[in-house]
Amino acid sequence: MRKLFILLALCIATFGTNAQISKEAFDKWHANKYSMFIHFGLYSELGGVWEGKPVTRGYSEQIQSFAGIFSDWYGSTAKSFNPTNFNADSIVALAKRSGMKSVVITSKHHDGFCMFHTATTDYNSYDATPCKRDFVKEMSQACKRAGINLGIYFSLIDWHYPHAYPISSHNSDFITPQHHDYNKAQVTELLTNYGSISELWFDMGANTPWQSKELYDLVHKLQPDCMVSGRLGNDFYDFSVMADNKYPESTLQTAWQSAASMFDETWSYRSWQQRGEVKDKVNEKLRSLINVVSHGGNFLLNIGPKGDGSVVEFERQVLEQIGSWLDKNGEAIYNTEASPFQTSFDWGAVTQKDNTLYLILSGKRPANDRITLTVPDTKLLSCNTKTTVKGNQITFLLDNNAYGDEISVIKATFNRPVEKQITHSERIANHSYSCFDYYSNYRSDVSYQWNIVKNNLRELEFTYTSQEIGKELSLEIDGKNYTLTLTADNPQPLASNITTTFGDYYLCGPAGGMFDSPSVIRTDINTPPTRYASWQKTDNSTAMFDCDILETYYLMQNIETDKAHDIIMDIGAGNGIEVYLNGRSVMKHLNPYRCKFREEKILLPLEKGNNQIVLRMYNRFEKQTGYLLKLSNDQVIYKQRLTLPKYLKGRNHTVIVRQNKLPSIHKDTELSNISIDFR
Repeated sequence: MRKLFILLALCIATFGTNAQISKEAFDKWHANKYSMFIHFGLYSELGGVWEGKPVTRGYSEQIQSFAGIFSDWYGSTAKSFNPTNFNADSIVALAKRSGMKSVVITSKHHDGFCMFHTATTDYNSYDATPCKRDFVKEMSQACKRAGINLGIYFSLIDWHYPHAYPISSHNSDFITPQHHDYNKAQVTELLTNYGSISELWFDMGANTPWQSKELYDLVHKLQPDCMVSGRLGNDFYDFSVMADNKYPESTLQTAWQSAASMFDETWSYRSWQQRGEVKDKVNEKLRSLINVVSHGGNFLLNIGPKGDGSVVEFERQVLEQIGSWLDKNGEAIYNTEASPFQTSFDWGAVTQKDNTLYLILSGKRPANDRITLTVPDTKLLSCNTKTTVKGNQITFLLDNNAYGDEISVIKATFNRPVEKQITHSERIANHSYSCFDYYSNYRSDVSYQWNIVKNNLRELEFTYTSQEIGKELSLEIDGKNYTLTLTADNPQPLASNITTTFGDYYLCGPAGGMFDSPSVIRTDINTPPTRYASWQKTDNSTAMFDCDILETYYLMQNIETDKAHDIIMDIGAGNGIEVYLNGRSVMKHLNPYRCKFREEKILLPLEKGNNQIVLRMYNRFEKQTGYLLKLSNDQVIYKQRLTLPKYLKGRNHTVIVRQNKLPSIHKDTELSNISIDFR
């Protein structure tokens, strides 16, 4: 947790703001792990139905958009909105029984209807309804009485405000200057009139970097300890948020959260929702909670009260049964850190707290009734199941009660904290999340790490391309810090006597609009990466063409070589770029904000025989996109040595490399071309 807090402080310093989350506030937020999300508003009154028919397209809280409802017709719903069964104390009590440590309520969703009494518009739950209630105030008071934190959801888009962009299908429009001022006025009210707010959960919209910074600074000016969500955009955040109902692939070098709805199809109440069996939903969401926490994140699970304000009985039962499990096993969840093991396990997940590991048996029972972990440099002091120890390996012997009707937990306490387990010595990436907005949210490579087994490390030799010349590197070598600026002093040509044949180019697109994507793409001329388009042969190694926002295109080329060797390719794209070599993503990053086209170089290790390069071009903002993919004229690499002041003794060494002077520590470090030889 201390490492995460230090990273947060560095982030704030990097942005150059006056914000400062206190360690106490950050630690409390990070330790809570599990919170309640509440989607409640005018849309709850409609329950996913318009003119007597279910609206099956899109989320039900966005029914105004997906059903094509005129603004005045939708707004008239306020005249009948009188949720007499909404009881803030009862909902907060449910959250506490369910093991949730805070509540986040929608103060205003995309429809622009405010669930608080605001001076900025009469389109709110006090002035426009017969109930004349301020629901944010009621939740604030209930949370204070119960000793639980309150967070506030706030939509950056507004379909009711006359100076905002109109409704769109993607909900991520630009924010006009008038709308930005309107948002600031409402945020000021929310952070002034309702006591302490633990987190401000911004959503959607496409702020400019300056707009994001202004709102980020405003939040921390009004409430310095209020955590800001990553959906504010442009890497101005205190915690990152995954895409809706998405879960992590690995731990991140930042605080983060997964937000999940009870049903993927909707967040707000849907009267015709097929809910299934309570026990199945309990198992699904409990395993999601365990997955998130074992990767170091926090879990925000949503409920959608009915139009009368009552909690759906199905959702109440799901939460209470998860709460019953947490009553028995909560120490494996709250105030824990991510698993120290980089690998995932079919048998379940691991969390850690100080000297204790928790093995949560949420997967499949091992065929031999044994779980074996390699835990070097530690001594097992106690365990609630039988074990055998052989060298660095501890085997946990499962009894008949494991993998029963309820997920069980093995608690193993050691003489010291179990260190992060490194399973290989190749370069590995450390990740954060970077974004312009929701659709460009992706797992960025913020540093590279090598874990070396070598006696007495003395020297590092860096290999790189001309693209890296002049970059300043920040190095952490066995906990000590160094800087190195890469120079052009030692150029070396790549091998030129190898037969290499470049195939035809094939273009495919457009495809859908999220920058986040699988790290592996298997494709050929008959199986394009998107079902919406096929591969079309093109003669051009570079081109610009018209496109719509939120579109992705792919360019493919096969390369045949008679010997494994490295080549340098010139590549280019617009708002974002990704390169796959033989099916695996080898480089991915967003380009600077509103960058129409950017050229760069990539060093590719070709295998003997056939190789496939796929260039992915992502367009978020522009009316045109383009590509560049060709063999570079600059087939030269550079080498530079860093001699350490003295030998680093010992056999195991850790080297972490990142680029200095980036606008955000969440931005991709753009050092994928660098390799290191250790001497």
